[in-house]
Amino acid sequence: MSRPRVARGAVTADDGLLLIDKPAGVTSHDVVAAARRMGATRKVGHAGTLDPMATGLLILGVGRATRFLTHLVGADKTYEATVRLGQETLTEDAEGEPTAWRGCPAPADEARRADLNGRLDAALAGLTGPIMQVPSAVSAIKVNGVRSYKRVRDGEEVALAARPVTIHAITPLGALRPGAVEGPAGQEVPVVDLDLRVTCSSGTYVRALARDLGEALGCGAHLTALRRTRVGPFDVAEALCLDRASAQVEAGAGDDPPSGLRTLPLAEAGRRCFPAVDLSRDEARALRHGQALPQAVLDREGPAPGRPSVAEAARAAGGEHRAGRGIVAGFDPDGVLVALLIRESGRARPALVLSPA
Repeated sequence: MSRPRVARGAVTADDGLLLIDKPAGVTSHDVVAAARRMGATRKVGHAGTLDPMATGLLILGVGRATRFLTHLVGADKTYEATVRLGQETLTEDAEGEPTAWRGCPAPADEARRADLNGRLDAALAGLTGPIMQVPSAVSAIKVNGVRSYKRVRDGEEVALAARPVTIHAITPLGALRPGAVEGPAGQEVPVVDLDLRVTCSSGTYVRALARDLGEALGCGAHLTALRRTRVGPFDVAEALCLDRASAQVEAGAGDDPPSGLRTLPLAEAGRRCFPAVDLSRDEARALRHGQALPQAVLDREGPAPGRPSVAEAARAAGGEHRAGRGIVAGFDPDGVLVALLIRESGRARPALVLSPA
């Protein structure tokens, strides 16, 4: 696994979010390192990693936006995944050594196809909604200060506690694809590949979802492909691949004056991620000094005709595409994102000041 080669930025990137379409075979930390080089700054962070084998949307924060990321980590996510029924692996994905070959024969006739589809629908329904999920043992969760994946790779047996997650929807994509893999004695073992779209809460392990689907069907399973297509209100279609981002930086270095890596401004990110409230100059000044405001600020009608209240906007947006629940973005009269606000002790308190005095 080699780190991606990217151009070095000629100027420091502006504070904001960077949406990257991560390729397979590189770590999320490799992408952060590449963004630091392209953005000519060390101040880059991420809002949730992807496994090396996974592709898709990785949200990075540059400059002051690194502090903004804390409130994006809990956003719901959507993935497209391929699950192989009939074979299990140590890591519950294609990167691990096979550990069991129970097989999943392809239905030979219409009746058996209907039976498998019926059992599949029932299994997916059982995994939808609020569930208790046991995370993958090969995960970054710490057990007595040591990453779980390290304990597993050192030969230890790790049993992690189940955690509450919510699977909003699991949708099969296309038809089942029968195939075969080589078993432990060289024999041919039948398997079936299944493509799924999964929309879930933060903290969900799609590998563990594949594992549990295999157990529900009695054949075992593992994940062979994973692509993250959405995080909160952001879609992978908006993201740049590393090659395009690097080319943008390289071209910008030749501008007069030089330009750098382009980011999504904090103000735009704030309006997309959270309900918004417009502040007076005095209110903005108070927040910039870390002072709280009356709670009524959070329920104020905006100045634009027909604009809904913050509460109505939050209800209309729905949980699926919003980030931190209960967070409201406050903007000064010039459209600058001043702070993220929360209701606390009857006041509108700044959870994060992004435009300090």
